[in-house]
Amino acid sequence: MNADVTSEDQVWTALRGLTAARIGLKRAGAALATAPLLDFRLAHARARDAVHEPLDAARLAAELGELGGPVVSIASAAPDRQSYLMRPDLGRRLAADALLPQAGAYDTVFVVADGLSARAVELHARPVLAHAMTSLRGEGWKLAPLVIVRHGRVAIGDAIAAALGAESVAVLIGERPGLSAPDSMGAYLTFKPRAHSTDADRNCISNIRPEGIGYDSAGFKIAHLLRAMRARRLSGVSLKDESDRLLIGRP
Repeated sequence: MNADVTSEDQVWTALRGLTAARIGLKRAGAALATAPLLDFRLAHARARDAVHEPLDAARLAAELGELGGPVVSIASAAPDRQSYLMRPDLGRRLAADALLPQAGAYDTVFVVADGLSARAVELHARPVLAHAMTSLRGEGWKLAPLVIVRHGRVAIGDAIAAALGAESVAVLIGERPGLSAPDSMGAYLTFKPRAHSTDADRNCISNIRPEGIGYDSAGFKIAHLLRAMRARRLSGVSLKDESDRLLIGRP
């Protein structure tokens, strides 16, 4: 075997150990070699399955109920998964029969929505919320009942916050599955959410999972951003996330 080829393979092997990205894939002529091609197809199948996998709302509600406080399960205006995927607008609105508790003077409300990967919130929502909610409760924050939404998109958190009288909202949602992560979760935080809130009004924490932003770090960032929103009375592009600087040196 050519020594240069062997050396090149060793370099790519070392680099592949540093990233989940598909780099330096072996080829057979003009096509991918069999092994990376099958791996690609498996990842694509897992991503497709994640999009269509239904949310086990009852099980998730039981797990989140262990964090203390009431948990409410509702649905968006999308009657089924197909409608949710074809009509994004329906996922941003509450179902006509969605029942929420009476409004109160809440500091924030946490919303967990399946989004495009129910598996993501089923795996990651509880440990992230355990950190964030415990931290805020210890500081005297008044938290609204935790809300689980089937077939929900980010903006449905605005309607929930308005209905409950919460000053801010943190929506934990399954992100669009990729070829390296079918179970990535995102968190979208908005201060004073309203009907015409846009993505520019939100702060986003993406790639929450053990291989991305870990649970404790994500919970820390969520709590930090909510504190900053309350102190500065704003969110989105006007609020810089400085939590990374604070995380340096933490275990």
